[in-house]
Amino acid sequence: MLEQIAEGVLIHRSELLRNNTVVVRGGDGVLLVDAGITGTEMTCLADDLRELGLPVVAGFSTHPDWDHVLWHPALGEAPRYGTARCADFMRDVLSHADWRTGVTEGLPPEIAEDTPLASYGLVTGLPAGTARLPWDGPEVRIVEHAAHAPGHAALLVAESRVLIAGDMLSDVFVPMLGDTDDPVEDYLAGLGLLEGVADDVDVLVPGHGSVAGDGEVRARIGLDRAYVEDLRDTRASRDPRVVSPRPGWEWTSGIHEGQVRRLTRGNGHERTP
Repeated sequence: MLEQIAEGVLIHRSELLRNNTVVVRGGDGVLLVDAGITGTEMTCLADDLRELGLPVVAGFSTHPDWDHVLWHPALGEAPRYGTARCADFMRDVLSHADWRTGVTEGLPPEIAEDTPLASYGLVTGLPAGTARLPWDGPEVRIVEHAAHAPGHAALLVAESRVLIAGDMLSDVFVPMLGDTDDPVEDYLAGLGLLEGVADDVDVLVPGHGSVAGDGEVRARIGLDRAYVEDLRDTRASRDPRVVSPRPGWEWTSGIHEGQVRRLTRGNGHERTP
């Protein structure tokens, strides 16, 4: 079910991982950001948009994790954009003959049979350094950084003052470091870029979890920064997502434990969506 969160901006939430799909109204249709994770949910979304007379005219994947590069035929054949790095990463994945097997093995078993892969990862890369999304709609600024995943980008819907954060600033997942030479500093730099647009934001939509309103944006940035700094400085985390996760989300403590091990050993890589 679609829920309006700001003028011209709606969300549709997946149940399992609380993924947020964002719908931005434009002149001739809508921009769809991170379309969803199951065929059933994406069909429902397509039906809702059809009832409103809103065709999908553009898509965007905030980053190349599996749950952000899915699509469904019911959503149409609009161009699906991402940053150049995001598209390059997906192109490499899809170049391997056994990519489908690898993706399928990594899916949560609860949804594996209802996750459409026919259009998986078909992202058109925007030229490096592109600052605004090319579409017939309100201005959407692209904030690219190296935190969490290759070519990760947040989108700022300027007129509606909505920040679509991708897999950052969640209230259910701790910050998940990327696979870079300096993942901690890259993550802190990404948070710095998001903080740089915080004065232009009234509503924050994370990739997973609850929407944050005015006054909460900087608090979430601060919470994420404190968590990453604790990792960097090998301090025990007091982050509520670690010490008292939401009921049913206790398993996320494994993300934190894996990151502590990784940074302690200086190798390895563990990440969930």
